Amino acid sequence: MTAKVSASDIRTSFSSAMSAMYRDEVPAYGTLMELVARVNDETLTSDPELKARLEATDNLQRISEERHGAIRLGTAAELAMMRRIFAVMGMCPVGYYDLSTAGVPVHSTAFRPVGEVALKHNPFRVFTSLLRLDLIADEALRNEAAVILAERQIFTLRAVELTTKAEAESGLSEEDAEQFVAEVLETFRWHDKANVALSMYHRLHDAHRLIADVVSFKGPHINHLTPRTLDIDKVQALMPEYGIAPKAVVEGPPTRKCPILLRQTSFKALEEPVSFQDGKGGWKDGTHTARFGEIEQRGVALTPKGRALYDKLLDDTRKVVRPTADGSNAVAYEAALADTFQAFPDNWAAIRAERLGYFSYSLTEKAKMSLPSGTRDRDTLIAEGFIRFDPIVYEDFLPVSAAGIFQSNLGDGAQQEFIASPNQKRFEADLGAEVLNEFDHYEGIEKASFEACLKALQTRAAAE
Repeated sequence: MTAKVSASDIRTSFSSAMSAMYRDEVPAYGTLMELVARVNDETLTSDPELKARLEATDNLQRISEERHGAIRLGTAAELAMMRRIFAVMGMCPVGYYDLSTAGVPVHSTAFRPVGEVALKHNPFRVFTSLLRLDLIADEALRNEAAVILAERQIFTLRAVELTTKAEAESGLSEEDAEQFVAEVLETFRWHDKANVALSMYHRLHDAHRLIADVVSFKGPHINHLTPRTLDIDKVQALMPEYGIAPKAVVEGPPTRKCPILLRQTSFKALEEPVSFQDGKGGWKDGTHTARFGEIEQRGVALTPKGRALYDKLLDDTRKVVRPTADGSNAVAYEAALADTFQAFPDNWAAIRAERLGYFSYSLTEKAKMSLPSGTRDRDTLIAEGFIRFDPIVYEDFLPVSAAGIFQSNLGDGAQQEFIASPNQKRFEADLGAEVLNEFDHYEGIEKASFEACLKALQTRAAAE
């Protein structure tokens, strides 16, 4: 029987191939990767405690591998097939995001690995959005867009065949896996020839720039890849030195000693030459703005209580100052954000004690030398030095943060208003599966880590 390549190895190959392709297509991405590598090295050198924490939790090596991508799909059939393809790579749909609340006509999920071993092997994730044609007010345009999307095929026939084969045979051989990566990569490649005439592009663009981006092309080009940094403020400050113009405001929470959730920044989307159909069998020159470079800094995953506090503080900040797309009030917004978020504890012990974040538990050196007096109480075991706790990294996304990145790259004109209309059931029907609830997932990781500590202590006690 032919040996099968693991889903994590296929995911790693695909992530590497995607990165190489994007570096070729968008040279500034390569520059960004060099900058992030420099900042991460300097941060680890200057912060031995952070380096030790990452080493202790076996997370140090994954920093350089960590990146996420984002794509925008046009139809339910495309979403369902994409789910099957990502499943071959060991990536599951996690969370439901309704971006209509922030003026972006899509709803989304994040495809990513979920197990601890798979995440440490390669944590590649893809934020995947489905266009909400129902939010286009112009009925005629809505119907025309649906016809255009129905006529395209974004996957190669061989990619579909290999996905079906992987499902039937519980994996792929090395030769098939290599071909699978190459074929699937074609779906994400940039296309400089549009599916539509320039006049249709402008009609779609006037409805919303993102609608034009999804409908006008033969495939959902990857619109950004995102390396992870350990100090996003330093990257933001150094980007101009590397010839990169950063967006004015870092999305998400303010600078903190104990990072929470997710912070993101980016460079402006590129205006790229595109050929549009002229209706006479030829082409007409034009431009399109879609692809950009993004950087992220990840913090601790928050509990429902912590997330509610985060959402409230962010909302309170935006009632004081709402950041503009052109960054004209960036200083005022950042000051208001820092002031408001003083209400969120900024040390790990308080965040854990108040049940604002999720933590993993492990035995200390003391626990390996001696045993506690029979207690199973978590706080007592921590206080007596038998168990340590470390923040569980937030592996998912923030709807407002994602929408902020979209809007800052699409310009002020992109900040249109849509009626907030979350529809997770419809999304899951189109997806062909339920999405994993991220809170339940992090809760499970935390619970399992503490139970593993208790089991290890009980095993040692029984042996003595």
